[in-house]
Amino acid sequence: MPLGRELPQLLRQRLFFKGRKFNFEVNRLRLPNNVEGEWECIRHPGGALAVPVTAEGQLILVRQYRFAVQGRVLEFPAGTLEPNEEPLVTIQREIEEETGYRAHKWQKLGEFFLAPGYSDEIIYTYLAQDLEKLEIPPKQDDDEDIETVLLTPEQLEKAIMDGEPVDAKSISSFLLARPFLI
Repeated sequence: MPLGRELPQLLRQRLFFKGRKFNFEVNRLRLPNNVEGEWECIRHPGGALAVPVTAEGQLILVRQYRFAVQGRVLEFPAGTLEPNEEPLVTIQREIEEETGYRAHKWQKLGEFFLAPGYSDEIIYTYLAQDLEKLEIPPKQDDDEDIETVLLTPEQLEKAIMDGEPVDAKSISSFLLARPFLI
């Protein structure tokens, strides 16, 4: 059980939606403190994220259209884990697909829950270094609208502080990577 989980007693489970990446369920539970109630949960296989850093100390991010917020969000490259896939394998694939770069040096920075109030999704975060720009970047998925962006750590911090749309997993991962940035 990762991240110190305590399992509640499951009294009843109802699956409301089974999607291609996650499921939505409502469960009647007895929590460890013996309180009973119904809680909604998005069951997610987890995701992996890279903080790619060039030899010059620039960060490689993507500005991606996200339909849920009806706009573009600045993010580090990331992707959903496939069944039985290790997080490092996921992010090695995703960084190439989303940015056109390949990293030859990887360091795990940590892992964290993305939104534990309603989801069990865990993000596995890695520092990606010793980057190589691919001559022919892979074709993006049809549902992706992505622009690659290079920023210094100071520029990213300013964007965050100025309220530019930056997702929470990228802000958290930036904080984990800060000690390793030039």
